Amino acid sequence: MANTKSALKRAQIGERNRLRNKAYKSAVRTLMKKYFSAVDVYAANPNSDLEKEVQVRLSEAVSKIDKAVKRGVLHPNNGARKKSRLARKLKPLAPASAE
Repeated sequence: MANTKSALKRAQIGERNRLRNKAYKSAVRTLMKKYFSAVDVYAANPNSDLEKEVQVRLSEAVSKIDKAVKRGVLHPNNGARKKSRLARKLKPLAPASAE
């Protein structure tokens, strides 16, 4: 238990920040799962509508990851790793038109 007024305030701030960080991490995980499920659906039946859905999910997830990194919820390397996982999941499904 905090013995001083400032220590009590720091404990309250820490708890507030912990809950905020928890919400951000949860949102990142949720958006990543939605993206992975959209990629699985697209892999089973590739068409332009599903491809657009995958791109929308990807941009939402990357945006949330970047915001979490900016606010200090995630370490920059952790955010980069998560974004790399997202891109790596879609890469085998992309048409080989770059050759």
